[in-house]
Amino acid sequence: MDEVKYPVLTEKSIRLLERNQYTFNVDSQSNKTKIKNWIEHFFDVKVIAMNSYRLPEKGGKRGSMIVHPIRCKRMIITLRTGASIPLFSEQ
Repeated sequence: MDEVKYPVLTEKSIRLLERNQYTFNVDSQSNKTKIKNWIEHFFDVKVIAMNSYRLPEKGGKRGSMIVHPIRCKRMIITLRTGASIPLFSEQ
């Protein structure tokens, strides 16, 4: 699935892991229902809540043109107590 891009590991997202909340960057056109269904089927977990927000734009200049990079959405997914998503392999 191209809509879930990758997990996000920042200071905030690592703190949220303690509360069983996982953070992912997703495609800007995707909606919560699609992402929820994909997470539940792919990881075999129960999603309790989802919060989404768009990252702020970071403008830049290339010559005389002002460019805005493609933004993506960030989803914070709360799982049922006792469930977890393996972010990295244990190797």
